[in-house]
This record gives sequence, structure tokens and C-alpha cells, in this order.
Amino acid sequence: MDARTYDTPGDNTPSKQEPFAAFPANAVNWIAVWRRNYLVWKKLALASMFGNLADPMIYLFGLGFGLGLMVGHVDAVSYIAFLAAGTVASSVMMSASFESMYSGFSRMHVQRTWEAIMHTPLTLGDIVLGEVIWAGSKSMLSGAAIMLVAGALGYANFPSMLLALPVIILTGLAFASIAMVVTALAPSYDFFMFYQTLVLTPMLLLSGVFFPASQLPAAARAVTEVLPLAHAVDLIRPAMLGRPLDHALLHLLVLAAYAVGGFVVSAILFRRRMMK
Repeated sequence: MDARTYDTPGDNTPSKQEPFAAFPANAVNWIAVWRRNYLVWKKLALASMFGNLADPMIYLFGLGFGLGLMVGHVDAVSYIAFLAAGTVASSVMMSASFESMYSGFSRMHVQRTWEAIMHTPLTLGDIVLGEVIWAGSKSMLSGAAIMLVAGALGYANFPSMLLALPVIILTGLAFASIAMVVTALAPSYDFFMFYQTLVLTPMLLLSGVFFPASQLPAAARAVTEVLPLAHAVDLIRPAMLGRPLDHALLHLLVLAAYAVGGFVVSAILFRRRMMK
């Protein structure tokens, strides 16, 4: 029997598939899932974009102008320029995480959209990959919009800030993949509060978003070396401020490892969950 033959024609559910069905069937099937999510999102695009931009913009201008008056300059730039790069990275993290968790959980568990899709030639792996890339795409829009606002107001250097765009995309994919692991384990929406409170919030405070990570105690600095947001900030901030990128390859490899590793783990966990 062919490896892609199922017990029931058209039945593509995980219980009917071989173990590798947890992974994408090919390199293009995820586009169908991405397009489906895009067509749904397009109907509420303006409201969605406003929601994604409002919170980070409040932080940027509220802290940038308010706290900036007391702080003055940080690392030889105005505090609001320093904060702008951190806000871009944190906005990408939040946008990708929330899309993978709340929206992804709704499509998988509440609306049961995934079950319907799995009665097509797409595998569960195709769906998970499409969801990850979709969440990364939404977060890219959020991060790029904040970066453009910062550039228009003179808080980011053009054209060097364009170097941050590939980093924003990779950061979105990394956090989308990590959040997919949380979604695969979540029994309900309430479960996501643990991830937000115990992971995202500490990461936000330790990764150099609001103040230089070099000001942290030695033990805390050691922790930041494994945090994906810290690596994203270390790439985005120099690009936006027109400074040389230090250890760029290392930062990129860490983000790529989180993106790939998170996807693989989430795909396996989703297959186990959908088989129950």
C-alpha cells in the first residue's frame, strides 16, 4: 500500500495517517491554510491592525516621552529612540504569540476548522505550518508598522532600518512556533495566562526592551542569552539606529532554532492531541 493511502477515501485525520503525517506533505500545501486565514482576517483587517498597534504605541510614546524626560539618553541616543527598537521586537513577540494561541486554539479546538481541513489532501503538518507562517505574517505587519512610524518621526535610521525586516519576520516565526507548543498543550483559553505571566512578561523585562540588558545582574544576563526576544532586540536595535551588528550570525541561528524546534515539537504534540 502506498504510504499516502488512507483507510477511508478523503479521510486525512491523524489517526489514519502514518507517523510522518505530523509534518508537512510538501513545501507548498501550507499556502492554502495561510490563504484561508488571510481571507477571514481581511474582513476585519482595520480593527485587527488597530488592536495590534494600539498597545505598543502607547508604551512607545507614553514611556518614551514621559520616562524619557527623566532618563535623557541611553547608549548615546534619546530614550524614545532606544525604546522604539525594543517596542518593535516586543510587538512582534506579542502579536505572533497571541495569534498562535488564541486564534489558533479557536480554529483547532472551538471552531474545529482543522478537522474539516484534514478531510482534504492536507496533512496536520501542513495546517500547523500554515498557522505558524500566518501568525508570523501578522506579527511582521505589526512590527514593520511601528518601525515605519519610528522612522517617520526620526527615531530610526533610514535605510539601515530596512535590515531589520528579515529579523522581524524570523522573530515572528520563532514566537509563533513557540506559542504553537503552548496551544498544543492548552486545555482551554485560561491556560494561556500561565504562558503570558510566567514567560512573556519576564522575557519582556529581561531582554533589553526598556533598558539595556547590561544593567542586569550577572545571573540575569546569563538568562537573557537564551531568550529569543533578547536576540531579536540585539539585531533590530542596531539596524534601526544605524549601528554595526555584533554577533549577527549567532542571533539569527538562535531565532532560527526556536522557529524550527518549536514547529517540530508543536507538530508532534498536535498529532498526539488530535489522535485522542
